[in-house]
This record gives sequence, structure tokens and C-alpha cells, in this order.
Amino acid sequence: MSLDQLKAFLGVMQNKASLREAVLAAATADDVAQIGASLGFEFSGDELLRLSGKKVGRVTVTKQDIPGEYN
Repeated sequence: MSLDQLKAFLGVMQNKASLREAVLAAATADDVAQIGASLGFEFSGDELLRLSGKKVGRVTVTKQDIPGEYN
């Protein structure tokens, strides 16, 4: 079910410039999940990362490597 929620969130994001800007400014996948949660969508950052490299609607999910990020 959360994958459906994630896809629905990405669908909304592709049509709302302000949401797209907030997502692009987010530092981590978990931050994006929190943005989604504030709008009523339930998915995790891990689920978002699993879609990396895939296209959902008009949105292509891309993982950003941040310099200085530690695992």
C-alpha cells in the first residue's frame, strides 16, 4: 500500500511546482517522506530510494549523493 501512496505523492508533485521545489531542496529521502507525510501520504525514505532510476508518470526518481554524507 505504501508504494501506491508514494506513486500518488509523485503524481501530485509533478503538477505542483512548490511541492517539487520542496522535494528538490530536501537533503535526504527521509526528508521527502516527511514532506509526503505532512500532506497525508504514507511512505518511507527507503521505499523512495528503491525507486531510484525509475520513472513514475513524468517523474524520474534520482538518488542524489551529497558530499560529506556518512553511512
